[in-house]
Amino acid sequence: MEKNSFTPAPAPSLALAIFALALGSFAIGMSEFSIMGLLAEVCQSMSVTLAQGSHFISAYAIGVVIGAPLFSLLTTQLQRKHQLMLFMALFLVGNAASVLATSYHALVLARFVSGLPHGAFLGVAALAAASLVSPDRRGKAVGNVLLGLTLASLLGNPLAAMLGEYINWRWAFGTVALIALVDVALIAAIFPKTAQEPGGSPLKEIKALMDRRIWLTLGIAAIGFGGMFSVISYISPVVTYAVHLSHSWLPVILFAFGLGMVAGNLAGGWAADKKVMLSIFCVLLWSIAVLLLFPLLAPTLFGAMLGSFLIGTNLALCAPLQVRLMQVAGNAQTLAATLNHSAFNIANALGASVGAYVVANGYPVTYTATYGAILPLLGLGIFLLSLLDARATRTRDVVLTPEA
Repeated sequence: MEKNSFTPAPAPSLALAIFALALGSFAIGMSEFSIMGLLAEVCQSMSVTLAQGSHFISAYAIGVVIGAPLFSLLTTQLQRKHQLMLFMALFLVGNAASVLATSYHALVLARFVSGLPHGAFLGVAALAAASLVSPDRRGKAVGNVLLGLTLASLLGNPLAAMLGEYINWRWAFGTVALIALVDVALIAAIFPKTAQEPGGSPLKEIKALMDRRIWLTLGIAAIGFGGMFSVISYISPVVTYAVHLSHSWLPVILFAFGLGMVAGNLAGGWAADKKVMLSIFCVLLWSIAVLLLFPLLAPTLFGAMLGSFLIGTNLALCAPLQVRLMQVAGNAQTLAATLNHSAFNIANALGASVGAYVVANGYPVTYTATYGAILPLLGLGIFLLSLLDARATRTRDVVLTPEA
């Protein structure tokens, strides 16, 4: 918990610090999503199938799943400034290795290394941003940091696709590595001392994870969010094989997807402030409907753009789940914040795997959405379990609480 006597950073320092955190978020988002638009070129370069190429996506996601809780615990006694610099430096190394990779296995390993600091950086960055402002402005500060991820989908990923189309896919990862290098320097130079507070006790945070409400919330994220990735992981072959367009149209489709993510992020934040549990339920239903609709829209250019926009709106699930996790995490706020990113990247890996099953078995590539709808359906089942658990907990509390 932050101390109530904490003095927010001066406005210039605050703006620069938030910018540095958002820039790191932008680099992470560009690295995570750009491979999806470059998948066809990368597979051709490495002489592997699309199904094998899904490992470039899932290796990154597995790195996030492992690295987020591991790094948050191993570095908990470091100042946040030094944590952030360490995480971004490792991210730089992973993306530089992606540029230099000359074989399938080397690129899979490089992507895994790139993913290791992903969740830890975003989790600590959110806490650092919140520590820079007064309590009534923390939500906006955290949102500004995560805005980098949204802008990466809107601007960074179409840029990466253009680099891959007109120059070489390695330039996309080289651009990410350059941004990461700049961000390390920015954090070192301008991040204010007021945010350099040591973390809490790892043992206390681990003990706080015994609350099953945390795991049910993480379960919704890990499974229910996977449908979006089952489609966007294979958006490149959708453009060429389903819509029958040249690869030069891919940045346009990715831009539509990015707009959808922006809209979903705004809608999810608004909904979370109203009714958290109701918003989670509605977004899961929306996700199922959008995924089932996508194959009907995809065969035309306008339909593919509209379908990609609608797929992007699935990001609306993030804010309500994050708010719910903050409600139930108790003393495990730091570890839960990083585990949340692990959960979302389990969804990434699951979605890519579902898509790999579809293409490996010769189904139309648009069926990645049809099969992907299974994941939010399963997430809806976990959500219903969480409702039953909450009702049982309230009933037990009423029975055990003495009458006044």
